[in-house]
This record gives sequence, structure tokens and C-alpha cells, in this order.
Amino acid sequence: MLFDTHVHTCFSNDSNMPIDAALKRAAELGLGIIITEHMDMAHPKPDVAFDVNQYFKEYAKYRNEKVLLGIELGMRAECLQANCDIVTNQHFDYVIGSIHFVDNIEIYQEEYFQARTKQETYNRYFESMLDCLKSYDFIDSLGHIDYISRYARYSNPELYYYEFSDRIDEILKLAARKEKALEINTRRLGNPDTAANLLPIYKRFKELGGQMVTIGSDAHKPESIGNHLSIAHAMADACNLKVVYFKQRKPEWGK
Repeated sequence: MLFDTHVHTCFSNDSNMPIDAALKRAAELGLGIIITEHMDMAHPKPDVAFDVNQYFKEYAKYRNEKVLLGIELGMRAECLQANCDIVTNQHFDYVIGSIHFVDNIEIYQEEYFQARTKQETYNRYFESMLDCLKSYDFIDSLGHIDYISRYARYSNPELYYYEFSDRIDEILKLAARKEKALEINTRRLGNPDTAANLLPIYKRFKELGGQMVTIGSDAHKPESIGNHLSIAHAMADACNLKVVYFKQRKPEWGK
């Protein structure tokens, strides 16, 4: 069965989607879904870190072969132990590790890009990602490697492998050695140029020993569930990477 492995409902501070609406849309599309609510510890806004116990209490009744329960952890060095405790003490199906903050600045904020070149901000982003990947052994997949391109304040925010190949190679080598999946996040794949620009990263992941990718829409509303999954599957096929989803923290075939 095909899965959308990255979906946010109302436990995420930036989503108002009821789980019933998510389930209805997934059923219409014939998809399985994994709910992956945001957990960004040490966030300056106090309402961002959700109550994990309440999450399982409310959503356990929905859990089945087509509906799995995960989490998206915001990886930060200073939150390593707190994030580890969350994963260790709960029975998640799937854990995404993502970079949302760099040097205590949330990436979507203009402040992160001020007075710095694209080369400087992207390199620092990848340095932070690599540092976290070294210690975050308890994640299953590295989330949206191109996240920074969503918010970058440059005339051309696209991520090109050739511009940052040294940094990206270090990340891909480590992910491959640790047998982590690399997410193909479909949020930006509506633009065909974006898919073409990202493809060399996934090809390189395979060349460096990577085996698995997860595919997720990063949906925050029902109409976004399943968006561009076919494009992501075509990318995975072109790179000879296995599409998987995680159940009880173990990879399952995604198709």
C-alpha cells in the first residue's frame, strides 16, 4: 500500500486539520498515512511542544494498518536528550528528524538570512544538519533536506547539489552508514524544475550507499494529502532507491 508518511493534524501548532478530515481524504485517495506531529523542543513559543501522552490517548483508537502514529522531531543539539526521552518512552511507528532551527533562529524568519549570502546560510544549515545527524541515532528518516529553500530570501532559493556537494555528501554518507532513510518531501514538487534540481541529491545518496527513501506531503490541510506522490515515486525509481514507510520503527515496503 502507498503511504503518505508526513502529515500534520491539530496537535501541530501550525495545523488546524482534524484527524477525521485527514482520514477521510486518505481514504478517498486510497492511501495509508502516518501522522507526524511537530515537536520542536526549546521553541520560544510555549504552545509548540504538544502533549505526547494526550496525542496517544486521543489517537490510539485510529491506529491500524492504514493509519500509523509518528512524530517529526526538530533536531537541535541542546535538545538531544529531551528528544531522545520522548522517543524512548513512547511507542511511535515512525520518527522524522528535521532541521527547523539553526543557531537558535527559526529558518523561516527573515533574520536568519539577513546580511548573509546564500552560500553562507545554506552551508550553516547543512553544518547543523550534519552535527545533529551524528548524535540523533533514534530517528528513522532525515526530513526535507531542501527545507531551507522554502523560506530563503534570495532571488534563486533553489537547492542545487553542485553548489553544496561537499556538505551534502557528508550528510548522505552518514545517513547511508547509519542506515537511515532520506525523505522525499513533496511539498515543493509541483514545480518540475524543483524535482529536477533535487534528483542529483537522491542519486548521490544511492551512490554513497543509501538504500531507502520515505515520501511525505508535509500536509497541514486535507487537500494537500497525497500531493505529488507520483513525482516522488518516479524520482525514487530513477535513483533505484526503495520507497518505505515505517511501522513499529521498522521499514515496510511502500509499494
